[in-house]
Amino acid sequence: MFLLASDDPTSHVRDVILLKIGDFPILTMHMVTLIAVAGFFVWVMTRAAEAIATGPESEGNDRYLTRGRVAQLIETMVIYLRDEMLVPVLGRTHTARYLPYLMTLFFFVLFQNLFGLIPIADILHLAGVHNTAIGGTATANLAVTGALAVLSFILIEVHAFREQGVKGWIIHNFGGLVPGPWYLFPIALLVFVVELTGHLIKPVALAIRLFANMFAGHTLMAVLLSFGVMAGKAGMGTLGITSISLVSGAAAVLVMFLELFVAFLQAFIFMFLTAVFISLLSHHDEASEHEHKETQPAAA
Repeated sequence: MFLLASDDPTSHVRDVILLKIGDFPILTMHMVTLIAVAGFFVWVMTRAAEAIATGPESEGNDRYLTRGRVAQLIETMVIYLRDEMLVPVLGRTHTARYLPYLMTLFFFVLFQNLFGLIPIADILHLAGVHNTAIGGTATANLAVTGALAVLSFILIEVHAFREQGVKGWIIHNFGGLVPGPWYLFPIALLVFVVELTGHLIKPVALAIRLFANMFAGHTLMAVLLSFGVMAGKAGMGTLGITSISLVSGAAAVLVMFLELFVAFLQAFIFMFLTAVFISLLSHHDEASEHEHKETQPAAA
Protein backbone atom coordinates (compact mmCIF):
# COMPACT_ATOMS: atom_id res chain seq x y z
CA MET A 1 0.00 0.00 0.00
CA PHE A 2 1.60 3.23 -1.16
CA LEU A 3 -0.16 5.52 1.26
CA LEU A 4 0.10 3.16 4.19
CA ALA A 5 3.82 2.85 3.55
CA SER A 6 4.44 6.60 3.51
CA ASP A 7 7.08 8.30 5.65
CA ASP A 8 4.45 9.51 8.10
CA PRO A 9 2.39 6.53 9.33
CA THR A 10 -0.36 8.87 10.57
CA SER A 11 -0.83 10.56 7.20
CA HIS A 12 -3.68 8.26 6.12
CA VAL A 13 -5.42 8.56 9.50
CA ARG A 14 -5.40 12.34 9.80
CA ASP A 15 -8.20 14.41 8.33
CA VAL A 16 -7.77 16.26 5.04
CA ILE A 17 -9.21 19.74 4.51
CA LEU A 18 -11.17 19.90 1.26
CA LEU A 19 -12.66 23.36 1.53
CA LYS A 20 -12.01 26.28 3.85
CA ILE A 21 -12.83 29.94 4.24
CA GLY A 22 -9.73 31.74 5.38
CA ASP A 23 -8.19 29.54 8.07
CA PHE A 24 -11.51 27.93 9.01
CA PRO A 25 -12.19 24.52 7.39
CA ILE A 26 -15.81 24.02 6.36
CA LEU A 27 -15.46 20.66 4.58
CA THR A 28 -13.04 17.82 5.31
CA MET A 29 -12.58 14.24 4.17
CA HIS A 30 -13.86 12.91 7.48
CA MET A 31 -17.01 15.04 7.14
CA VAL A 32 -17.71 13.58 3.71
CA THR A 33 -16.99 10.07 4.98
CA LEU A 34 -19.19 10.56 8.03
CA ILE A 35 -22.14 11.77 5.94
CA ALA A 36 -21.69 9.08 3.26
CA VAL A 37 -21.47 6.23 5.77
CA ALA A 38 -24.39 7.70 7.73
CA GLY A 39 -26.50 7.64 4.55
CA PHE A 40 -25.48 4.03 3.88
CA PHE A 41 -26.23 3.18 7.52
CA VAL A 42 -29.76 4.65 7.26
CA TRP A 43 -30.39 2.76 4.02
CA VAL A 44 -29.19 -0.60 5.40
CA MET A 45 -31.10 -0.26 8.66
CA THR A 46 -34.29 0.84 6.86
CA ARG A 47 -34.11 -2.21 4.60
CA ALA A 48 -33.39 -4.43 7.62
CA ALA A 49 -36.38 -2.98 9.51
CA GLU A 50 -38.64 -3.74 6.55
CA ALA A 51 -37.33 -7.31 6.42
CA ILE A 52 -37.76 -7.83 10.17
CA ALA A 53 -41.27 -6.36 10.29
CA THR A 54 -44.24 -8.73 10.32
CA GLY A 55 -45.52 -9.33 6.79
CA PRO A 56 -49.12 -9.44 5.50
CA GLU A 57 -51.53 -12.13 6.71
CA SER A 58 -51.55 -13.69 3.26
CA GLU A 59 -48.06 -15.08 3.95
CA GLY A 60 -49.31 -17.17 6.86
CA ASN A 61 -46.73 -18.11 9.47
CA ASP A 62 -43.94 -17.04 7.10
CA ARG A 63 -44.86 -13.43 7.78
CA TYR A 64 -43.07 -13.69 11.11
CA LEU A 65 -39.80 -14.76 9.50
CA THR A 66 -37.04 -12.26 8.93
CA ARG A 67 -35.99 -12.19 5.28
CA GLY A 68 -32.35 -11.73 4.31
CA ARG A 69 -29.07 -12.67 5.95
CA VAL A 70 -28.10 -9.09 6.82
CA ALA A 71 -31.48 -8.42 8.46
CA GLN A 72 -31.25 -11.70 10.39
CA LEU A 73 -27.77 -10.78 11.61
CA ILE A 74 -28.91 -7.33 12.74
CA GLU A 75 -31.98 -8.76 14.48
CA THR A 76 -29.86 -11.34 16.30
CA MET A 77 -27.41 -8.68 17.48
CA VAL A 78 -30.19 -6.37 18.67
CA ILE A 79 -31.97 -9.14 20.59
CA TYR A 80 -28.75 -10.33 22.21
CA LEU A 81 -27.63 -6.84 23.23
CA ARG A 82 -31.09 -5.99 24.53
CA ASP A 83 -31.73 -9.14 26.55
CA GLU A 84 -28.22 -10.07 27.71
CA MET A 85 -26.55 -6.67 28.11
CA LEU A 86 -29.02 -3.83 28.51
CA VAL A 87 -31.92 -5.35 30.47
CA PRO A 88 -29.66 -6.54 33.36
CA VAL A 89 -28.18 -3.04 33.58
CA LEU A 90 -31.14 -0.76 32.88
CA GLY A 91 -34.17 -2.90 33.62
CA ARG A 92 -36.91 -3.50 31.09
CA THR A 93 -38.62 -0.12 31.41
CA HIS A 94 -35.52 1.96 30.78
CA THR A 95 -34.25 -0.48 28.16
CA ALA A 96 -37.46 -0.06 26.17
CA ARG A 97 -37.17 3.72 26.50
CA TYR A 98 -33.54 4.06 25.44
CA LEU A 99 -33.12 1.06 23.15
CA PRO A 100 -33.65 3.08 19.92
CA TYR A 101 -30.88 5.52 20.84
CA LEU A 102 -28.48 2.89 22.16
CA MET A 103 -28.90 0.63 19.13
CA THR A 104 -28.54 3.60 16.77
CA LEU A 105 -25.36 4.58 18.61
CA PHE A 106 -23.96 1.05 18.43
CA PHE A 107 -24.61 0.44 14.74
CA PHE A 108 -23.66 3.97 13.69
CA VAL A 109 -20.25 3.68 15.38
CA LEU A 110 -19.86 0.12 14.03
CA PHE A 111 -20.55 1.20 10.44
CA GLN A 112 -18.05 4.05 10.74
CA ASN A 113 -15.41 1.73 12.24
CA LEU A 114 -15.86 -0.96 9.60
CA PHE A 115 -15.79 1.54 6.74
CA GLY A 116 -12.46 2.81 8.05
CA LEU A 117 -10.95 -0.64 7.44
CA ILE A 118 -11.52 -0.27 3.68
CA PRO A 119 -8.35 1.27 2.16
CA ILE A 120 -10.24 3.48 -0.30
CA ALA A 121 -7.47 6.05 -0.69
CA ASP A 122 -4.90 3.32 -1.34
CA ILE A 123 -7.09 1.58 -3.91
CA LEU A 124 -7.67 4.86 -5.73
CA HIS A 125 -3.94 5.58 -5.56
CA LEU A 126 -3.24 2.29 -7.32
CA ALA A 127 -5.83 3.25 -9.95
CA GLY A 128 -4.02 6.53 -10.58
CA VAL A 129 -6.33 8.78 -8.56
CA HIS A 130 -4.16 10.54 -6.00
CA ASN A 131 -6.75 12.88 -4.50
CA THR A 132 -9.96 11.63 -2.92
CA ALA A 133 -12.73 13.37 -1.01
CA ILE A 134 -13.76 10.25 0.88
CA GLY A 135 -11.87 7.75 2.96
CA GLY A 136 -10.27 7.25 6.32
CA THR A 137 -11.97 6.49 9.61
CA ALA A 138 -14.33 9.18 10.87
CA THR A 139 -14.22 7.71 14.38
CA ALA A 140 -10.44 8.27 14.39
CA ASN A 141 -11.29 11.97 14.56
CA LEU A 142 -11.69 13.38 18.06
CA ALA A 143 -14.26 15.91 16.84
CA VAL A 144 -16.54 13.07 15.68
CA THR A 145 -16.20 10.96 18.83
CA GLY A 146 -16.55 14.13 20.92
CA ALA A 147 -19.85 14.98 19.21
CA LEU A 148 -21.16 11.47 19.89
CA ALA A 149 -20.05 11.76 23.51
CA VAL A 150 -21.86 15.11 23.87
CA LEU A 151 -25.09 13.49 22.64
CA SER A 152 -24.72 10.72 25.21
CA PHE A 153 -23.90 13.28 27.93
CA ILE A 154 -27.08 15.24 27.16
CA LEU A 155 -29.17 12.07 27.22
CA ILE A 156 -27.63 10.94 30.52
CA GLU A 157 -28.22 14.28 32.22
CA VAL A 158 -31.78 14.63 30.88
CA HIS A 159 -32.48 11.15 32.21
CA ALA A 160 -31.00 12.12 35.60
CA PHE A 161 -33.24 15.19 35.94
CA ARG A 162 -36.22 13.19 34.72
CA GLU A 163 -35.63 10.45 37.28
CA GLN A 164 -34.53 12.49 40.28
CA GLY A 165 -35.71 16.03 39.66
CA VAL A 166 -33.51 19.05 40.29
CA LYS A 167 -33.56 18.59 44.08
CA GLY A 168 -32.86 14.88 43.86
CA TRP A 169 -30.02 15.49 41.37
CA ILE A 170 -28.40 17.96 43.78
CA ILE A 171 -28.78 15.64 46.78
CA HIS A 172 -27.40 12.73 44.74
CA ASN A 173 -24.30 14.72 43.78
CA PHE A 174 -23.77 15.76 47.39
CA GLY A 175 -23.54 12.07 48.22
CA GLY A 176 -26.72 12.22 50.29
CA LEU A 177 -24.92 14.33 52.91
CA VAL A 178 -27.15 17.36 52.31
CA PRO A 179 -29.31 18.09 54.19
CA GLY A 180 -27.35 17.00 57.23
CA PRO A 181 -25.24 18.26 60.14
CA TRP A 182 -23.41 21.50 59.38
CA TYR A 183 -19.98 19.99 60.09
CA LEU A 184 -20.47 17.57 57.19
CA PHE A 185 -20.94 20.37 54.69
CA PRO A 186 -17.20 20.70 53.76
CA ILE A 187 -17.12 16.97 53.03
CA ALA A 188 -20.39 17.20 51.10
CA LEU A 189 -19.02 20.08 49.06
CA LEU A 190 -15.92 18.06 48.21
CA VAL A 191 -18.12 15.12 47.18
CA PHE A 192 -20.19 17.47 45.02
CA VAL A 193 -17.10 18.74 43.19
CA VAL A 194 -15.89 15.18 42.61
CA GLU A 195 -19.30 14.03 41.38
CA LEU A 196 -19.70 17.05 39.10
CA THR A 197 -16.24 16.41 37.69
CA GLY A 198 -17.25 12.80 37.12
CA HIS A 199 -20.25 13.92 35.05
CA LEU A 200 -17.84 15.73 32.73
CA ILE A 201 -15.10 13.10 32.69
CA LYS A 202 -17.42 10.28 31.61
CA PRO A 203 -18.24 11.64 28.13
CA VAL A 204 -14.61 12.75 27.70
CA ALA A 205 -13.51 9.18 28.45
CA LEU A 206 -16.02 7.86 25.90
CA ALA A 207 -14.69 10.19 23.20
CA ILE A 208 -10.99 9.60 23.87
CA ARG A 209 -11.32 5.82 24.18
CA LEU A 210 -13.00 5.40 20.79
CA PHE A 211 -10.72 7.94 19.08
CA ALA A 212 -7.50 6.50 20.53
CA ASN A 213 -8.30 2.89 19.68
CA MET A 214 -9.24 3.62 16.07
CA PHE A 215 -6.34 6.02 15.51
CA ALA A 216 -3.74 3.76 17.11
CA GLY A 217 -4.85 0.62 15.28
CA HIS A 218 -4.65 2.20 11.84
CA THR A 219 -1.33 3.82 12.67
CA LEU A 220 0.07 0.46 13.76
CA MET A 221 -0.88 -1.11 10.43
CA ALA A 222 0.79 1.77 8.59
CA VAL A 223 3.98 1.34 10.63
CA LEU A 224 4.12 -2.39 9.89
CA LEU A 225 3.59 -1.87 6.16
CA SER A 226 6.31 0.80 6.07
CA PHE A 227 9.07 -1.57 7.22
CA GLY A 228 9.77 -2.74 3.67
CA VAL A 229 10.05 0.83 2.41
CA MET A 230 12.38 1.74 5.29
CA ALA A 231 14.53 -1.30 4.50
CA GLY A 232 14.82 -0.12 0.91
CA LYS A 233 15.79 3.39 1.94
CA ALA A 234 18.39 1.92 4.28
CA GLY A 235 20.10 0.26 1.30
CA MET A 236 19.25 -3.37 2.00
CA GLY A 237 19.30 -5.86 -0.85
CA THR A 238 16.33 -7.39 -2.63
CA LEU A 239 16.32 -10.46 -0.39
CA GLY A 240 16.28 -8.38 2.79
CA ILE A 241 13.56 -6.03 1.53
CA THR A 242 11.43 -8.97 0.38
CA SER A 243 11.84 -10.87 3.65
CA ILE A 244 11.01 -7.86 5.78
CA SER A 245 8.04 -6.94 3.58
CA LEU A 246 6.60 -10.46 3.79
CA VAL A 247 6.93 -10.63 7.57
CA SER A 248 5.59 -7.12 8.16
CA GLY A 249 2.78 -7.70 5.64
CA ALA A 250 1.72 -10.89 7.44
CA ALA A 251 1.79 -9.03 10.74
CA ALA A 252 -0.33 -6.27 9.22
CA VAL A 253 -2.89 -8.83 8.09
CA LEU A 254 -3.11 -10.18 11.64
CA VAL A 255 -3.51 -6.64 12.96
CA MET A 256 -6.30 -6.13 10.40
CA PHE A 257 -8.23 -9.02 11.94
CA LEU A 258 -7.57 -7.52 15.36
CA GLU A 259 -8.88 -4.18 14.08
CA LEU A 260 -12.02 -5.93 12.86
CA PHE A 261 -12.59 -7.22 16.38
CA VAL A 262 -11.79 -3.79 17.84
CA ALA A 263 -14.34 -2.17 15.49
CA PHE A 264 -17.11 -4.27 17.06
CA LEU A 265 -15.68 -4.02 20.57
CA GLN A 266 -15.39 -0.23 20.60
CA ALA A 267 -18.90 0.21 19.20
CA PHE A 268 -20.18 -2.05 21.97
CA ILE A 269 -18.17 -0.30 24.70
CA PHE A 270 -19.37 3.14 23.64
CA MET A 271 -22.99 1.98 23.69
CA PHE A 272 -22.73 -0.13 26.85
CA LEU A 273 -20.94 2.51 28.93
CA THR A 274 -23.62 5.01 27.92
CA ALA A 275 -26.19 2.54 29.27
CA VAL A 276 -24.15 2.07 32.46
CA PHE A 277 -23.95 5.83 33.03
CA ILE A 278 -27.71 6.07 32.55
CA SER A 279 -28.19 3.27 35.07
CA LEU A 280 -26.03 5.02 37.66
CA LEU A 281 -28.50 7.91 37.70
CA SER A 282 -31.62 5.73 37.76
CA HIS A 283 -33.87 4.49 40.51
CA HIS A 284 -33.19 0.80 40.95
CA ASP A 285 -36.57 -0.28 42.31
CA GLU A 286 -37.32 -2.31 39.20
CA ALA A 287 -33.97 -4.10 39.29
CA SER A 288 -34.32 -4.83 43.01
CA GLU A 289 -37.83 -6.15 42.50
CA HIS A 290 -36.59 -8.33 39.63
CA GLU A 291 -33.79 -9.77 41.77
CA HIS A 292 -36.21 -10.28 44.67
CA LYS A 293 -38.58 -12.28 42.50
CA GLU A 294 -35.72 -14.43 41.20
CA THR A 295 -34.61 -15.32 44.74
CA GLN A 296 -38.10 -16.37 45.83
CA PRO A 297 -38.43 -20.19 46.21
CA ALA A 298 -40.56 -21.88 43.57
CA ALA A 299 -44.09 -22.79 44.56
CA ALA A 300 -44.61 -26.45 45.34
